[in-house]
Amino acid sequence: MEEVLADVVGVMVAVVEACGAVVIVVGALWAFARFLWVGLRRSGSSAFVPVRLTLGRFLALGLEFQLASDVLRTAVAPSFRELGQLAAVAAIRTALNWFLSKEIAEERRQVAEETGAPAPDPASAEHRGRGV
Repeated sequence: MEEVLADVVGVMVAVVEACGAVVIVVGALWAFARFLWVGLRRSGSSAFVPVRLTLGRFLALGLEFQLASDVLRTAVAPSFRELGQLAAVAAIRTALNWFLSKEIAEERRQVAEETGAPAPDPASAEHRGRGV
């Protein structure tokens, strides 16, 4: 029975990893297309901030999928070595996601300052729903 469960989880891991990869690739392609569009229409580096924000959101989501696949991988009878590897990978990906989220928040604040709009409050319920 454990072997069947391990096989099923193995397929689920592959599917979740593929979803994460697709999210990252789609985000990179979307951001590249927007980069070209903005580059042809506007000048100045501030025009590219929304492009970076979009790419950052896709990367953060892709990292979440990759972390989910790592958690699934250790779901069936993990060894201490696998748990240690999961802890290390989870810590690295969580740190990457945290720094990425901080950078996105800073970029949003800068965009709000440049446009004269009030910066979104990260603690507000409205903002939490739109997350990274």
